Amino acid sequence: MGSRTGSHQLSNGLIVSGRPEQLKERQPTMGSRAVPYTGGDVKKSGELGKMYGLSGAHHPGTPPILTRSSNSGSGSGPNSGPTGLKHTNSGPVSFKHASSGPNSGPVGFKHTNSGSIKKSSSGQLIMTTTPIQPTGLITSGPLSSNTGRRSGQLEPAGSFKKVVYGSSVTSLSDEIKLGFRVSRVAMWVCLVVVLMGLVVGVFLMVAVKKAMILVAVGGVLAPLVVILIWNFANKERGLLGYLKRYADAELRGAIDGQFVKVTGVVTCGSIPLETSFQQIPRCVYASTELYEYKGWGGKSAHPSHRCFSWGRRHSEKHVADFYISDFQSGLRAMVKAGSGAKVVPFVKPTTAIDVTKSNRELSPNFLRWLADRSLSSDDRIMRLKEGYIKEGSTVSVMGVVRRHENVLMIVPPAEPISTGCQWARFLLPTYIEGLILTCDDTQNADVIPV
Repeated sequence: MGSRTGSHQLSNGLIVSGRPEQLKERQPTMGSRAVPYTGGDVKKSGELGKMYGLSGAHHPGTPPILTRSSNSGSGSGPNSGPTGLKHTNSGPVSFKHASSGPNSGPVGFKHTNSGSIKKSSSGQLIMTTTPIQPTGLITSGPLSSNTGRRSGQLEPAGSFKKVVYGSSVTSLSDEIKLGFRVSRVAMWVCLVVVLMGLVVGVFLMVAVKKAMILVAVGGVLAPLVVILIWNFANKERGLLGYLKRYADAELRGAIDGQFVKVTGVVTCGSIPLETSFQQIPRCVYASTELYEYKGWGGKSAHPSHRCFSWGRRHSEKHVADFYISDFQSGLRAMVKAGSGAKVVPFVKPTTAIDVTKSNRELSPNFLRWLADRSLSSDDRIMRLKEGYIKEGSTVSVMGVVRRHENVLMIVPPAEPISTGCQWARFLLPTYIEGLILTCDDTQNADVIPV
């Protein structure tokens, strides 16, 4: 006979077959405690606050781990070391415990704000942590730290060692090379005319025996000589005037391969530069030049140094890739000035320090700068100049536009740039080769924060 199953009534009054289901006893769960809202206050964050050595940083209901004790303590046995626990509100947190044995040393934990673990000569382990900034970010050191001030180099404060950049930064030569571009046909024609005029003047002077003929020939040739001297004396000034008058182009409508002049605010690329003496950071161009004055019978700064003049003895000029934001269209373009590119900077340097025999000892930083470059500091009259283009300065760049996969770049032109004849100023065509950078003299006061 089959067994008969019973029936039971549910709570809603419905009668169903089967036995009522037995309720299983629930397993006890671990008691959870509500975590209080800290509101960003690390002192209320429990274990995180303890890790940073802040007093009162524990959950409600839990006793603090660190207590105050006296600074002195001693053990009772020869193998037992001092055991002490110390916690102050303004100093570090330390814990010492000596293990048994003759060779065991004290182990100490020192809680400070520097962010590393060190072991002292006595066997102590010193653990340091970093402070929490008001923004909530955990950093590797205080905001006033000097680490990384020179593109990743760790140099002690007051160091003026020469920075060695990689191949992505261009080291520039000392002088800017400018030349005249006149066709060879015109040069030969002028030379033949001058020689023929001199020959004819001398012949007529001998035949007629009158010096007035030679004076007349000289009067004709004198303007040509004056024009040549004028061009040599105003070669750079005439070029700068031409560059200043050159019209700015709009990057939005510039085509690939077009020579343009772009004016805008510059920002650093992947490698920011720094001047070597004043250590001005985040520059796209930096130069430091040491000049010496040569008197009668003095020492020369270089082989072609003339007497009673200033000569360049040492030079450091660097430029790297940077970005420029066009004032006309607002577009941003990369200027390819690094990796050995030909760049011609027209940036007027300013005098950083003047050194004479009387004030030489008053500038220890300058003497340290000379020593780091193995330059002698004997009785010489020296002048240190520095020029730079800092991030946020307004700069004009002249180069060729290149577009590659939606990347807008300005690169050095393949051919030299010629100014053409400036008849109103009696200037011959002047040419210059490379990417041109010009910056106003008042750039230091007009830097835009970026």
